[in-house]
Amino acid sequence: MKISTKGRYGLTIMMELAAKYGEGPISLKSIAEKNQLSEHYLEQLIAPLRNAGLVKSIRGAYGGYVLSREASEITAGDVIRVLEGPISPVDFTEEDDPAKRNLWLRIRDGIANVLDSTTLFDLISYQEQDTADNYMFYI
Repeated sequence: MKISTKGRYGLTIMMELAAKYGEGPISLKSIAEKNQLSEHYLEQLIAPLRNAGLVKSIRGAYGGYVLSREASEITAGDVIRVLEGPISPVDFTEEDDPAKRNLWLRIRDGIANVLDSTTLFDLISYQEQDTADNYMFYI
């Protein structure tokens, strides 16, 4: 399964909103400028996120978008499913060999498990492990 720019940029929007949660609405223009993305494209992505109830729009001169609930309550899976559709590495058919069908199901379930266990809060709180002190020398 390959996540398209819809899913990747949609996740970017949601992470930006999560990082500013509680600080008021964020404009798509500011998200587009910060991440060097097309504002027009982000406008196309925000509509399904709003329709799915993941974000709310605030009108007015200082309007923009906010998360509909806390970042710890929205998963990457929520965002990806809205923008990409169902998670499935292949289309299942009745003719498929049972062993292959089982493989595709395990792959699908593994991907879904990772996406559904990763919240927006996890993503904005992520810190790479410092590997400078983890060298192992063998003599």
